[in-house]
Amino acid sequence: MKEKVSLIRCNDYNFDKVKSSIIDSFHNLGGIEKYIDKGETVLLKLNLLMMKKPEDATTTHPVFTKALAQVLIEYGARVIIGDSPGGPFNNTLLKRIYKTCGIEKVAEEVGAELNYNTNSMEIANDKGLILKRITAIEVLQEVDKVISVSKLKTHGMMTFTGAVKNMFGVIPGLEKAEYHVRFKDYESFSNALVDICLAVTPTLSFMDGIVGMEGAGPSAGDTRKVGAVIASTSPYHLDVVATSIIGLKSSKVPTIQRCIERNLCKGNLEDIELLGDSLEGFILNDFVVPETRSLDLLDGILPKFVSNLFNNLIQPKPVFNHDKCVGCSDCAESCPPGVIDMIENRPHVSLEGCIRCFCCQELCPAEAVDIHRPILMKLLSKM
Repeated sequence: MKEKVSLIRCNDYNFDKVKSSIIDSFHNLGGIEKYIDKGETVLLKLNLLMMKKPEDATTTHPVFTKALAQVLIEYGARVIIGDSPGGPFNNTLLKRIYKTCGIEKVAEEVGAELNYNTNSMEIANDKGLILKRITAIEVLQEVDKVISVSKLKTHGMMTFTGAVKNMFGVIPGLEKAEYHVRFKDYESFSNALVDICLAVTPTLSFMDGIVGMEGAGPSAGDTRKVGAVIASTSPYHLDVVATSIIGLKSSKVPTIQRCIERNLCKGNLEDIELLGDSLEGFILNDFVVPETRSLDLLDGILPKFVSNLFNNLIQPKPVFNHDKCVGCSDCAESCPPGVIDMIENRPHVSLEGCIRCFCCQELCPAEAVDIHRPILMKLLSKM
């Protein structure tokens, strides 16, 4: 049986256009009443990675959020908006992020609630492959349904961040660091991301692909107009459609590869019923994506000590631009293995302990962290 994915053209953040696109998306998927009962409480789980203005395309756009929330409230649902951003999970940071990202104003305008519950809870995960239990934000038990509202972006570690990876935001604050430390390679980390998505099982997934991010995502890339509103009951199939739009092969996206291996999707359009506008009208063949590759390229081919030496030469590494740095120490405080030290108010990293999660780049408010990829790695990534 094919999974339904709705694809609607929406070229800008005009509120009426966005709301119409979301209404059309619900219609394509069978109607809002098929998924939400009147009176139910719905969590809109946004992508609110960090304090960024809406025009930076780092976070779910407030107009997109407002339109979706208003449709649900007009239908008769109670709406809570929330996320667990990068960094500490506390009310002070949440308030600053809601305000900077334009979400505080949205909640006031439509009558939605902002989540300020910073407690956590344990969730059993029988469907998990490597995570049989997860620690998650407690607001999940206060709601009847969860709708994922992701942003179409590239990602320095996972190549692409979409509906599946968006659910990583249910892991509270700095506890995300534990996952980066435990799962140091792309395969295990992407399996953990799929496990988290399975544990939460969002009722619906929407993607804000009106203006996306290419290049050094998920926070330091360049904005790129895509003009797409994508929705599905399956976050796995939604990501397949989104990556098809930006010309990204499923073999390049670790989360999609894990979904293929676990029979959650085929990684192509064979098991998708695409509804709405034609995919051909959205294709961007020149969309800039970062190169990623397994850090253990020669495992089983050369002796371990030789492959380790070789891999150390080709691994990407964070490079700090001290001229752009504002000395906030967010990178040091959020570094999962704790290998960044602030010296004279500037970050310095010990690469021996670096696990290449690139949280430092993700969370830098000044975009003062670049990911340097050796020429040899770039050549191997194209093989």
